Order: sequence, then structure tokens, then C-alpha cells
Amino acid sequence: MAQPDYVPIVSSDQVRPLSRLEVPGPWEQDRPAEIVSLRQPTGAQLGSTASDLGYGLKLANLVADRSVLSEGEHRDDVVLGCFSCGGRRASVFHRAPVIYDMEWAFALWGYWDYPDGPPEDLVAFRKPIFAGAGHDYFRQRAIADLVREPALRLSPDDVRTGIRNWKDWLAQPEKSI
Repeated sequence: MAQPDYVPIVSSDQVRPLSRLEVPGPWEQDRPAEIVSLRQPTGAQLGSTASDLGYGLKLANLVADRSVLSEGEHRDDVVLGCFSCGGRRASVFHRAPVIYDMEWAFALWGYWDYPDGPPEDLVAFRKPIFAGAGHDYFRQRAIADLVREPALRLSPDDVRTGIRNWKDWLAQPEKSI
């Protein structure tokens, strides 16, 4: 409420004049990290978005109970490496991960219980790539980036029956992961 004129007040209690702000100029998206398109950027180490990835991690652990590891491989490395691939596959279909994504990933990398065992050259290929993936997010991203786009659309059964064609599905790492 305003102070009436006839009431004496000290000068420090007087109403101060209003500070007016300038009208802002035009705004532009020009900062380096801003996303200017309507789509998520794609490329190496950028990842893939999918919903409910925590549930996908639970599924990866369930599939890992049925997986076959070779000597020197650690379960945590395998789970997180395959989980990143399964999560990428789920994002291609614009949905949350399901059990088939994780079975696909474990089969793709040769961790499925194959009657004749996985190809020996696939085991030799995957060992250095998965080593330490349980503790290294960038290694997990690199593992997911090695899967070629056409392989993401294969069914788990197609991968299991055609495991001898794994070189068509996985890219060679550009540098030591």
C-alpha cells in the first residue's frame, strides 16, 4: 500500500524509482553443445537413446546366466558390453529393451551355448575388446559402435544359425579399444 503524503518518513524509506531493463536482442542457438536439429546426433561414442534401460540391464543379467564364457573373460565385462549392444538394437526399433535384444547381443558376440562352440576367430576377436568393459563406459560405447547397422535388424535366431558370418556383422576397431 502506498504511503500517504502527509505521513512523515525518512528518506531511506522513500520509494525508489523503478529500474527498467533493456529489451533483449534476438536469440540464436550458437553455443557448441546445443542440439539445433530435431533429431539426436549420431556418430561414434554418442550412444543411442532408448526407454527403460535399467530393465534392459536386468535382462542382460538374466541372459548372462545362460551364457558361455571362455577362459580369462569376466561376467561383468560381458554383461555390460552385450547390454550396450542390446540397448542400441532396442533404440533402432524405438522401444524399450526386451529379452530378444539381449539374446541377440549375446549370440552376436558368441556367448551363446552353441553346439559346436563359437568360432575360434570370434573368441580371439572379442577377448581384447571386452576386457575391462565392466568398468569403462567408453569401452562399452565402442563395443556397441562395432556392430554394423544391418546386423541390428537380424533376429536372435538368424544370428545363432549364421554365427559363422560374424565378420559381416562386426566392424574391425579403428584403433586399440
